Amino acid sequence: MVGPLGLVRPVAIPSVGDDRGWLSVVEAGQTVPFPIRRVFYMHGMTAERGGHAHRDTDQLVVCLAGSLRLDLTDGRDRLSVRLADPAQGLFIPAMVFIDIRDIAPGAVCLVLASTHYDISRSIRSYEAFLEAVAQP
Repeated sequence: MVGPLGLVRPVAIPSVGDDRGWLSVVEAGQTVPFPIRRVFYMHGMTAERGGHAHRDTDQLVVCLAGSLRLDLTDGRDRLSVRLADPAQGLFIPAMVFIDIRDIAPGAVCLVLASTHYDISRSIRSYEAFLEAVAQP
């Protein structure tokens, strides 16, 4: 059986360009494999972010400007992915613990999520996450 970390995958964002620049399009059910319920972005980041997992939220993370590194774990395996191309996102399923590190000055990170925000559905510490994934 594949764990949540095995479902993490890059997602190419369809983009068209000409001498005016680039236009990239993300569509629910096509570019992302879930209905989009929430969109948020982080900018002006001066410290590491993340440090949590979502019990039932799938996400597509895109670095729109600059770069950053996502350190991911399912409690057993680890994966580190650098995002620096706005035409390349990363699909992260529920129950993957996320840390955002090595954030370049001026970085902008867009997240498309499958659920509305509810802090009670988040696991806010690594210790609590390890307890949750250890339960059958």
